[in-house]
Amino acid sequence: MIPSPGTSERPRGGDIGTAWSDAPCPAVLVDSGGSVVEANDAARALFGRHTADGSAQSGLPHWLAEAHRRLGTAGLPAHVVSGAVAHRTFQAHPSPGEGGNVVWWLVEDTALRSAEQALRSERERTALLADISGALLSSLNVDRCTEVTARMAADHLADAALIVTPAQGRRHSLTHAQADRAVTQTTAHIDAGSVPGLAEALQGFPPVPTRWIDPEDLPDWVVPPGFDRPIGSVIVTPLPGHGVPAGVLILLRSSTQRAFTDGEEIFARLFAARAGAALSAARLYAEQASITATLLQELLPPRLERVHGVEYAGAFRASQDHERVGGDFYDVHPGADPSKETVVVLGDVAGKGLEAAVLTGKIRTVLQALLPLSGDHHQVLGLLNDALLHSRHTRFATLVLASARRRSGQVELRLTSAGHLPPLIIRADGRVEEADTGGMLVGALPRIAVRSTDVVLAPGETCLLYTDGITEARGGPLGDQLYGEARLQEALRECARMPARAVVERVQMIAAQWLGEGRHDDLATLAITNPVGGHGALRIVDGHEDRRRRREER
Repeated sequence: MIPSPGTSERPRGGDIGTAWSDAPCPAVLVDSGGSVVEANDAARALFGRHTADGSAQSGLPHWLAEAHRRLGTAGLPAHVVSGAVAHRTFQAHPSPGEGGNVVWWLVEDTALRSAEQALRSERERTALLADISGALLSSLNVDRCTEVTARMAADHLADAALIVTPAQGRRHSLTHAQADRAVTQTTAHIDAGSVPGLAEALQGFPPVPTRWIDPEDLPDWVVPPGFDRPIGSVIVTPLPGHGVPAGVLILLRSSTQRAFTDGEEIFARLFAARAGAALSAARLYAEQASITATLLQELLPPRLERVHGVEYAGAFRASQDHERVGGDFYDVHPGADPSKETVVVLGDVAGKGLEAAVLTGKIRTVLQALLPLSGDHHQVLGLLNDALLHSRHTRFATLVLASARRRSGQVELRLTSAGHLPPLIIRADGRVEEADTGGMLVGALPRIAVRSTDVVLAPGETCLLYTDGITEARGGPLGDQLYGEARLQEALRECARMPARAVVERVQMIAAQWLGEGRHDDLATLAITNPVGGHGALRIVDGHEDRRRRREER
């Protein structure tokens, strides 16, 4: 045992000297058998506060007693030994004495160890935040991002976690997670006021202190299904978003674990800030994607099949393969019944990409509004020209108008070109004729002049409307030759008596082969065919109807 002050003796053999009592650090003299011979006042004060559970029989801490025992077999250690005494940490430096005695000088390094531990914890938290950011920002899907947030919170911050998103109508989305279990997502009507700080956090106010929340008062919907341990500590913190909160994170720790510390509560807020930013970005992306999809649906060309016994087929390829819209467009506006004309339009706006596609959408809208006047192509094109001149766009367009009606087994067409390539007529015997129509482009001059022509299609004959992206496709064996109208007409001779769909697919295929991997303009084609026998019902299919039809076929 460590000698008490009343039994103090001078160290044998002059091991410590006169500086023994005045040493600023604890020092103990231990003999070769491991017994404490003497201790200075600082050592007595220190070991007096040391609990019996942490001491060896000699009165020394176990780590120091073990280090002294090893001295008998290995000599003085090459490095100092370290350990804790009374919740403080020390480095023990041995000094040899006479007769195998050793003086252990204990130098406190509690502050250094605390700083090192704080640095390690901060590094671990920084690394965790980096991992969290990477995991959260790797997906822009809202549900997936919410699931990852809940999972990482349960794995790294608490025993269980819950994410409450802002209400949609009268219901909130709830995402529960706990370690080693699947994440569950449900929607429910909840009372936000039943959890202290939840209603305020959903509005973006700062979190309430953890000590204000009584775990026993939590409603059942807060606790994840299957979590049967008593709740001992709770954190409720908002998930800050871009202007509005992305939701609220609730962390639960069982009473068998230590309560959340102030440092853990601060770290939970840092985690929530990262998660809130990721969730807001995912939600913003989802909203923008939904808006884009809705607007894009209006810009995409319709899928055409057969209208009142006349076949229609169209194909479009944007100048960039990753784009779905561009400056070329076409539309078919069916007549109210077989006796009424179906109006067809194919056009090309100057430029390409999304900006050109926006103008094509406006042109298509204006033409649809002018359908009651479609009997007079000149009037329709004149009104469209005025509309473009008075718009904020400085682009112009070329287009072809066609009015089609089936009568007595033949298809009667009225064709009008406004600055566009004239349509090509594919006769049943393989001849290819150029329609006698032409005129000025629209949107450039105050007045336009156009010339219309009438064409009759016998069974098996087709009228092809196309944009200059086909004839101006640059490629071929040397990669720098234009495809040209002559090659197109030669290829169309092989399309006699083909269905409309086969004709446009053939034209798109030969244009793609000619181009190879080269750059190109938008490519649009539309075929009007008098089928060989048979009549058909109205079949203009948009994207939603097309998907529904394919599901029904499966």
